[in-house]
Amino acid sequence: MTPVQKLVGLLVLAVLLVAAGAASAWQVQDWRLGRKLAEQAQQHQNDLTAITDAATAQQQAEQDKRVALEQQLQANDQSHYRALSDAQRDQGRLRDRLASADLRLSVLLDAHDRAAGCTVPATPAAAGLVHGAPRARLDPAHAQRIVGITDDGDQGLIALAACQAYVTKVTKD
Repeated sequence: MTPVQKLVGLLVLAVLLVAAGAASAWQVQDWRLGRKLAEQAQQHQNDLTAITDAATAQQQAEQDKRVALEQQLQANDQSHYRALSDAQRDQGRLRDRLASADLRLSVLLDAHDRAAGCTVPATPAAAGLVHGAPRARLDPAHAQRIVGITDDGDQGLIALAACQAYVTKVTKD
């Protein structure tokens, strides 16, 4: 073999060695990059799992708060309904007692008011059983109207209290 052929053979051998080294370097880089990509994919999956778990926990907490608020509002509604029905029952009894003349409404008179034309004496008569300031008995129909007005006022106050309790509960959370 001639020296040129030897040189060419050595060059071919060197090129083959360089190509084999490059191929093995590529293979090593591929393994390293593959491992890094696998680690990143696993880290990404772990992050997604953590985010999903946190979102699920937050959603459950919000749902629990909502259920608790609904239960509190239902309890408030029941107590306000009970107060309203009690007030209506009491007003009904009062109306019945007024209608049966079992109860009479009266008002205090100002015996010192001469402009009103009150001719009721300031002191009770000696034969009277009532001691104290002079009073005048109201007509039963007027007494019924007054009880109706106070009934409407009581219902309005109970409804207002229910609304205020609802707004307080809803805005607190």
